[in-house]
Amino acid sequence: MVRSLWTAATGMRAEQTNVDTIANNLANVNTTGYKTEVNEFKSLLYQTIQTKTTSANGENKPVGAQVGLGVRNSAITSIFTDGALLASESDSAFALSGRGFFAVKGEDGNTYYTRNGSFNWAINQEGGIMLANSDGLPVLDSNGKEISFSKDFIASKITVTGDGTFCYPDEMNNPKPMGVTFGIYQFNNPSGLEKHDSGLFAQSSASGVAMNEATTPRLERTKVTQGYLEGSNVMVVDEMVNLITAQRAYELNAKAITASDEMLQQANNLR
Repeated sequence: MVRSLWTAATGMRAEQTNVDTIANNLANVNTTGYKTEVNEFKSLLYQTIQTKTTSANGENKPVGAQVGLGVRNSAITSIFTDGALLASESDSAFALSGRGFFAVKGEDGNTYYTRNGSFNWAINQEGGIMLANSDGLPVLDSNGKEISFSKDFIASKITVTGDGTFCYPDEMNNPKPMGVTFGIYQFNNPSGLEKHDSGLFAQSSASGVAMNEATTPRLERTKVTQGYLEGSNVMVVDEMVNLITAQRAYELNAKAITASDEMLQQANNLR
């Protein structure tokens, strides 16, 4: 009887984490570049009550008796499908379509990756302009260097092609490549990336090494669109249905605890 109490308790804990995950998805429904997360479960150990080779009478039997001990959260997986492209009035807004990630240099000097292309032009130490994210972290090019230009360039005139190449108009107002390209990186297993705040991801052993699209052959190139931002891929209707399902599952586990408690009470009241 006590086993059922603890088994149902594991279900309540697991569903609470599930509700937390759904709540985080709904909270980030308008976060640029956010990827919806899915909670995954796995069963706990099984306790063998009777083996499949013996019965109470010592007879052979083909199926044994095992009782599960509950459930736990095995993973919270990010789904890296493209979000909707949302028009922006900013010339430094960029959206990605494909499997790639932008790269930024963190305050600790490490490289982090993001799908949030809401960038801004900032003034660098030499008085020129530098492309940075909303936290002021410099955006990196295909060579792993900061994307910056001298003070002779006007930021509002800089354009970016679909392959991430930066261009500046010549005397005839025709855009000419500036020799700088966005650093776009892919991973064999993006779900294995380590999540950080502000929409940043860090490379991990589970994600594999970052593959530079500019130098890695046979990679499908990611398209860069200037003047747009990638919205989150959270489907509100799906999340609401998942929320209802998780709530009902939580209630069922609570009822299992109540039923076990009533059975124990009946046993204690036997005369």
